[in-house]
Amino acid sequence: MYIPSAFQEKRPEKLYELIKAYSFGTLFSGVEGSLQASHLPFLLDEKAGPRGTLTGHMAKANPHWKSLEGREALVVFQGPDAYISPTWYEETEAVPTWNYVAAHVYGQYGSVTDEGKLRQILKQMVEVYESPLSKPWDMKGLPEAYLDKMMKGIVGFEIPVSRIEGKWKLSQNHPEERRQKVIRSLEKQGTPNSLAIAKLMAEKDKR
Repeated sequence: MYIPSAFQEKRPEKLYELIKAYSFGTLFSGVEGSLQASHLPFLLDEKAGPRGTLTGHMAKANPHWKSLEGREALVVFQGPDAYISPTWYEETEAVPTWNYVAAHVYGQYGSVTDEGKLRQILKQMVEVYESPLSKPWDMKGLPEAYLDKMMKGIVGFEIPVSRIEGKWKLSQNHPEERRQKVIRSLEKQGTPNSLAIAKLMAEKDKR
């Protein structure tokens, strides 16, 4: 990922925070000139390994996992983003741009074939995504025969993290007066993305 120094984010806690908050990522790989991508939910255990480990699962019918086995993979996590209008600067010499945050995670893909371990991945994923709900669903309620059938249709995986790149493009290359104008304009828009970017820009001011 192209990351000018002004936009580089190296703090592990901020990178992990983004991955967990926007955990529906895109798994990319390239094998023998062929590119493949799968859109999947991921879990991150930051304490598993030196830089953490991603876990998840995909449909066994998806051929992607076969070409991934033992190879380096890239998982992209995209956070909030917002269009930035040059009119907000109230100056003539300005052009449009886009502010956003993203993390690129690299690591070697490995399938999880142990049934007990796969069940644990599924259990953890259900707990993470169901916990915010008022009446969380529990996979314990599934008939065992049905659960076994469903499990035969998926492949679990682990990706120990070897490297993480973070890009926080938040107008850091502009004068402070411009940045404050952008923050105010984004807040006036009031959309979830514009408010999230405005908040991140304000946090950058406090660094």
